[in-house]
Amino acid sequence: MAEPRSPVSASVPHNPMVLPTPEGSSLEMDPMEYTLRKRLPRKLPKRRNDVYVNMKTDFKAQLARCQKLLDTHREICIHGLGLAINRAINIALQLQTSSQGALQLAANTSTVELIDDLEPEDPDEAGEPLTRTRNNSAIHIKVFYPNP
Repeated sequence: MAEPRSPVSASVPHNPMVLPTPEGSSLEMDPMEYTLRKRLPRKLPKRRNDVYVNMKTDFKAQLARCQKLLDTHREICIHGLGLAINRAINIALQLQTSSQGALQLAANTSTVELIDDLEPEDPDEAGEPLTRTRNNSAIHIKVFYPNP
């Protein structure tokens, strides 16, 4: 019989993160001393026919919203970021299938720059809030009825 394992945190070495600074040097920080706060991404201009897909909202609700928009618009644009890319593609394909091929799709991919805030856990410490940028993949799918 195998012995129980010790908690993962006990076996993982404590590695500090190294962040670049604006001056070009690097800053070593302890990740246990900071709280990560992810900012919302900068969005494209919000139009009535734009749908921003996420992983928190129910899939069927997002699909129903897209179908309802297609009742009043000839085209909609579905946007997905990061993990929501698969869901955005799935919604577009479901819309195309339910229309018996009447709808067409045009997809574009991009990279979106995101900004994260690193706030110190203890405000009394000498640490100051930091920001870091990272890139994330995005997809923009145009779902439309072709001209007759």
